[in-house]
Amino acid sequence: MRVTLNCKVKANGIELLIPFLEKNLPNVRSFEGCMSVTVYFDRPNSEMLIEEEWFSVNKHQAYIQHIENNGVLSELASFFESAPVIKYFEKEII
Repeated sequence: MRVTLNCKVKANGIELLIPFLEKNLPNVRSFEGCMSVTVYFDRPNSEMLIEEEWFSVNKHQAYIQHIENNGVLSELASFFESAPVIKYFEKEII
């Protein structure tokens, strides 16, 4: 299961966001069901793309619930102009 999160970062916020990600990405990567996390930036447009691989949608949503409960989600959201666009993709063998 591939999950993408497209995020519009507040103006000049990428440099502030990076230390937060460095601190918190190990927690994502070690959460049950997470297989990988990669972060991409389009700096001229202040955009971030997070590409994750999870065993299932349920595992990802369990993680989202976890960070909502412990406050990390609201802290992450403070770096964004608006809520991220989250999409789920199933791998097809063609």
